[in-house]
Amino acid sequence: MYNFALNHYYRNWTTASVELNRNLRALWEQHVFWTRLTVNSIVDGLADVKPTTERLLRNPDDFAAALAPIYGPVIASEFAKLLTEHLTIAAELVTNLKAGNTQAAQNATKRWYANADQIAVFLSKINPYWSVEQWRHMLYEHLGLLTEEVTSRIAQDYTRNVALADPIQAQALGMADVMTSGIVQQFPMQF
Repeated sequence: MYNFALNHYYRNWTTASVELNRNLRALWEQHVFWTRLTVNSIVDGLADVKPTTERLLRNPDDFAAALAPIYGPVIASEFAKLLTEHLTIAAELVTNLKAGNTQAAQNATKRWYANADQIAVFLSKINPYWSVEQWRHMLYEHLGLLTEEVTSRIAQDYTRNVALADPIQAQALGMADVMTSGIVQQFPMQF
C-alpha cells in the first residue's frame, strides 16, 4: 500500500484544513462504499442495482461541489466527468466479468486504466503539489483492489471479499489525505 507520509503537514492544519480533510475523507469513503454495494448488486443480481448505482453516480457531483469553491466550477465539473467515467467503466467491467465475456472485460480494463491516467494527469495540472506519478500509483492501487474485490465476489469467496474492505477503505482515505495536503499547500491563505 502507498506510504502516505504527511504527518508534518497535519501538525500545522487549521480548522479549515481539518474540515476540508473531513469532507474529502467522507467523499472517498462514500466512493468505495457505494462502489462495493453496486458491485454486490450487479454480481448478485439484486433488485436494488438501479437505485444503488444512481447513488454511486452522485459521488462525482458531490466531489465537484466540494472542489468548486477551491478550483471553480469548470475544473470541478471536469473532475466529476472523469470520475463518472471511472465509475461507469467499472460497472461495465463488473457486468462483463460476471457474464464471462473476457474480451469485453479486457477492453473495459484497458479503458479503466487509461481513465486513471487521465485523472492523474488532470490532477497534476491543477495542483503543483500533486504529481502524475503519485496519483497514477494511488489510482492503479485503487483499481487493483477493486478488481480483486469484484473477482472475489464473483468467485463467492466471501471471506476474501469482506477482508478487502479494510485495505480499500484505508487506501481511499490515503487518497483523501494526499488531496487535502496538496490543496492546503496550494492555497495556504485559504486553509
